[in-house]
Amino acid sequence: MKFGVAVYPGSNCDYDTYRVIRDILKEDVRLIDYRETDLSDLDCVVLPGGFSFGDYLRPGTLAAHTPLTGAVKEFADKGGFVIGICNGFQILTEAHLLPGALMPNIHGKFVCKHQYLRVENSDTPFTNQCEDGQVLKIPIAHHDGNYFVDEETLRKMEDNGQIILRYCDEFGNITEDANPNGSIRNIAGITNEKKNVFGLMPHPERAAESILGTEDGLYILKSIIEAYS
Repeated sequence: MKFGVAVYPGSNCDYDTYRVIRDILKEDVRLIDYRETDLSDLDCVVLPGGFSFGDYLRPGTLAAHTPLTGAVKEFADKGGFVIGICNGFQILTEAHLLPGALMPNIHGKFVCKHQYLRVENSDTPFTNQCEDGQVLKIPIAHHDGNYFVDEETLRKMEDNGQIILRYCDEFGNITEDANPNGSIRNIAGITNEKKNVFGLMPHPERAAESILGTEDGLYILKSIIEAYS
């Protein structure tokens, strides 16, 4: 399987993601410049975390209008796997590859900590190594992770199984106290209708080695490989 990791001006998790794919997952991977348009050699594109273009206007807005993101849209339309992590999730919503928007955290503060997540749908290319209801511990680090979508769209997403991860406590309870940013219904990760595009605020690449306190991010990353094979 061949991965590509996007590099926008201001990306700061690109090399972390690249290293995990190359050295831990042992998969073929290359970095993709934001001016590139040919993704024909790739099976999965990762839009990593960071502050693309300095988060000017809104996080992800300028990156959404680059040649690379245009190519990612075509790649996704053809069924290619796309995963957007943190700022990558913001880019996917700004590019309308995923519904909704990421707004500033309800408390107005940057939040950086380990976070519990409940798997809501294990029948996707990104969670097939999980079980429904499984609790993962994966770090978050964001200022604009407050996911919002209108009620009609949210109902359709719920019915279609597009809500993939929710913020929870260590026992899997979905509570207001367990919500770190004010996201509607504790949503932490979603897919598109076809379920080949996945956006999440937590950082699975920061949860891929025991020395970091958790390897739960590997459930997500290994799911992609399993889905491809």
